This record gives sequence, C-alpha cells and structure tokens, in this order.
Amino acid sequence: MANKRKFDTCFFERYAQVLLETLLGPDYADLLNFDRPDLQTIDKRLGIEVTRAMNESKDAANNLLKEMAGMTPRNTETSEYWQQVQATGYGYGLPGMQYIGHQEYEYWSLALPLQRILTSKIEKLGKGFYGRFGTYGLFVFCRDLLANDQVEAAVEYALSLQNNLDLRYQTLYLAQTDRLYVCDLTDNRLYQGMTDRIVSYHIPEEQRREFFLKAVLQESEKEPTFQREEVRD
Repeated sequence: MANKRKFDTCFFERYAQVLLETLLGPDYADLLNFDRPDLQTIDKRLGIEVTRAMNESKDAANNLLKEMAGMTPRNTETSEYWQQVQATGYGYGLPGMQYIGHQEYEYWSLALPLQRILTSKIEKLGKGFYGRFGTYGLFVFCRDLLANDQVEAAVEYALSLQNNLDLRYQTLYLAQTDRLYVCDLTDNRLYQGMTDRIVSYHIPEEQRREFFLKAVLQESEKEPTFQREEVRD
C-alpha cells in the first residue's frame, strides 16, 4: 500500500508520516493524507492532525527571512546538490545548513506559539471538527528548541485542557529537526510523573536526509536523483 500513497499538498505532512513510520513502526505505515485530520488510516483506526509552532515575535520572523535568504552548506556537499535542494522549495531537517525554502517560509510564517496551537487543536477536536477515529494524535513541528521542562509543561497543559473531554488526543508528537518527543495523553492520572509520559527519539543526520528525500517525492514516487560527494575520512 505504501507505493500507492498520495500526498497532494504538504511536504510537512509527508515528512511527519515518514518520520512516524520509521521511528515508531508499522502502525503508521498505512497513513494517508486527507484533511481533518491530515493523516488518517482508511479504517478510521488512527487520525493525526499535523501542525507547527513557533514563538510569535518580530525576531523570529526576521530569523526566518534571514534563513530563507541564504544557506551554509558543508564543504562535503556539491553545489549541484544544494541547487537541487533549493529547487524543491524546502530545507527542513537537512543537516549542515540553515535554510528555509520559499515553500517552507509560508508554512512557518503562519505558525503560532505552542500553547496557542495546543489550545486551538484540542478545542477543535472536542467539538468534533476532526470526525470520529479510534485514536487521535497531534503532531507539532516545533521551530524553537525545546528543553525537557518545556516538553513536560506542554504535556501538562494538554492534559489540563482535555480534562473531561469525550474526544481527546491520546498522543502528542513534538518534533524538532534532530529529536521526536512522543507524549502519552491517554488519561489525566495526576500521580503519574510527566517524565513517565514522554519518550524521546534522537534523529541522526543521515536519517534526517532520508526523511527529506522521501518527503519531496513527486506523485510518481520516484526519488529525486540528488548528487552528493562521498564523505572522505
């Protein structure tokens, strides 16, 4: 079924699906790109809404523009490779540079702070906006680096918002370029420490490159022939 998967619009939804399947296993292999929520299984077993969060400030917006304007490739990469990266309109997750493509810029420019995103998405789910699924997940790409206490605070905040809701997210996924936090929101057991709810997965550089290449696949499912020099010891 994977070779028939079709993602019509969003690089980030493709990236999220590839990341989840690779790090967490086959339960995420049959996710398809629809709307409300963004990733769904045909049998309605699982629905995952994909969004993004970034601190709302003038400095953050200026940094986006600076990153969009230029990149800093490592000397192990060919100029042809980076030209091909630029042509995709994206750069998320790729090691060795600070760069935002023209397609990616619009995505991040509309981002809200994490707490506001959690409030909005949990309210929508509680009102039935995402339909009926056996299990719900919320996947958030986080532009800002998160410390452990910030992840714990996000989990605690989500639990408080979901208290007494009939429809609720069972899992919160907080994604940074090099790390995924998988957070258990299945209930409001206050006696359970926040750290027991959170599992962290490191994403090495080569895996990030793999995710990027898979996320920019066209509908033909043919992988771009990016040329890259061999790294020599």
